[in-house]
Amino acid sequence: MAVKSMEEILAAYSPFPMCVVNGQGKVLVAGERIGEVFLYEGIEDADIFALTGIKFNEYLAAEAGTKVLTVSRNDKVFKISAQLLENTDSHMAVFFQDITNYEALKKIYNNERTCMAIVHVDNLDELLKNTDGENDLTLLSSIDKTIRQWAARYNASITRYRDDMYHVIIDSASCDKLIEGKFSVLDDVRALNTDQDFPVTLSIGIGIGGKTLAQTDKYSEDALDLALGRGGDQAVIKNITNISYYGGKTQTVEKSNKGKSRVIAHALKQLIDQASNIMIMGHTNPDMDSFGAALGVTRMIKMAGKEPYIVINSVSDALSEIYKAAKETELYNFINGEKAVSMANEETLLIVVDTHRPSYTDCPELLEKTEKIAVIDHHRKMEEFIENATLSYIESYASSASELVSEMIQYSEERKSVTRLEAEALLAGMTVDTNEFAVKTGVRTFEAASWLRRMGADTTSVKKFLQTDAKSFLIRSKCIANAEISEEEGIAFSILEGVHPDSQILCAQVADELLLVKGIKASFVAGVNMAGKTVVSARSLGDVNVQVIMEKFGGGGHLTTAGAQLDDTPEDIITRLNDLLIKPKED
Repeated sequence: MAVKSMEEILAAYSPFPMCVVNGQGKVLVAGERIGEVFLYEGIEDADIFALTGIKFNEYLAAEAGTKVLTVSRNDKVFKISAQLLENTDSHMAVFFQDITNYEALKKIYNNERTCMAIVHVDNLDELLKNTDGENDLTLLSSIDKTIRQWAARYNASITRYRDDMYHVIIDSASCDKLIEGKFSVLDDVRALNTDQDFPVTLSIGIGIGGKTLAQTDKYSEDALDLALGRGGDQAVIKNITNISYYGGKTQTVEKSNKGKSRVIAHALKQLIDQASNIMIMGHTNPDMDSFGAALGVTRMIKMAGKEPYIVINSVSDALSEIYKAAKETELYNFINGEKAVSMANEETLLIVVDTHRPSYTDCPELLEKTEKIAVIDHHRKMEEFIENATLSYIESYASSASELVSEMIQYSEERKSVTRLEAEALLAGMTVDTNEFAVKTGVRTFEAASWLRRMGADTTSVKKFLQTDAKSFLIRSKCIANAEISEEEGIAFSILEGVHPDSQILCAQVADELLLVKGIKASFVAGVNMAGKTVVSARSLGDVNVQVIMEKFGGGGHLTTAGAQLDDTPEDIITRLNDLLIKPKED
């Protein structure tokens, strides 16, 4: 009787709309003001879940203070509080506090928060260089007009402070609309007539939700840096919790000006001259590009009179021949990650090649041992990257890290020479990453290859380094034969059977070879490595952006070449890819 009396008192005198529910979620009694929440009368015996759409265990979480509950009813917003009643059989008092005005004010505040954006015309120098003088102003005017019209549609304030740079200020509500429009300005600018064999593209970095205007502005700078590092022609949004990507539909345009390569080479030489202890590290399960770039950087360091260490934990069958040849010369100091960590200190210069993601490096612990880190990579910049690098050279237009290193060597010393093995290693790295110069090659790629040939690289020797044994050839052939091909979409899927130490390389080779089949636009191959991880290699001829697809699986890469590593089985991944890319057939 006492319990019932207490419930009735709560219902009668509560300053908020309230009700009491039992352990099964049934309403026992309701306060007189409950009509402010629910339009209908007589909610006794009703189920609280049916009334609010909130399960009983969520009320328990609210009572424990681990969850905040709100409900919208009767054109109002209510915050829900819950309190277990003592001396009852799990009875609970549920209170509804009207926070409509607070939510309206919160919405206004959020909608009016300042967002900042930086718009960069990616390839303006290249366009103007290849455009007749009389058409320069016309092109600049068309680009400027398109960007300003886009900003005006969203009531944004826009200021051009360089021919290729704009600063944009916009409120959060308009920014949401801009996102809904999927950054149409990227397509609008790309559609401009340039009379060139490549379009105008933009990179946009947007900062949202900083605690101060300075922090929001820093977010926009970081976002633009990511957009440029990923090859441009895209928008990146950064806020305090996450990063979002939009666009990225075109292949990165190669820059004909080698000025940056010269500057980076000189900057790296200064770091080398100042360092007493130098290490070079590639990515885990190194491939030919990673190894070739490491040998090339070693030559740069040796020309400066220093002796570096190359960190490598394992050598795959694909690298065995060239690694054996390098060991036999006794010119290179190879050490494993454990020894590298014991030798490193804060003054060590660590040069990371062919990756910029800490988790992908051959020895991530080594990154924590030194504050002097240089990064040389050609992959599109990911959200995860080596922060606070002393020197960062990430150029997604390049075919390979070996191409970047080959250029840098030519600017590092007056003695622009490499050994024959180093030249062949660099050329082999370029050959693998371009699928024998078939994809992602530009003028600078062939210029670098030509220089390596003059330095003594023998294409026949390179071919020998790239040879595989008969067992791997048969495994690869079987994987190709078992491929499932969707002729309508032009996409091929295949699974590498078994567990292999060279699964990553085998998958990449199969994916490359599947593109030789007529009608195939993209290929996806999955297999399991010795660590039990599933590796996925994705390739395309440009019609399918495999980088965007692989990012959905936690990986990345380029428009035509990408990959990922996951814990799921190859069968599960191929099924998910099939569901994502293949349209269901209509009955």
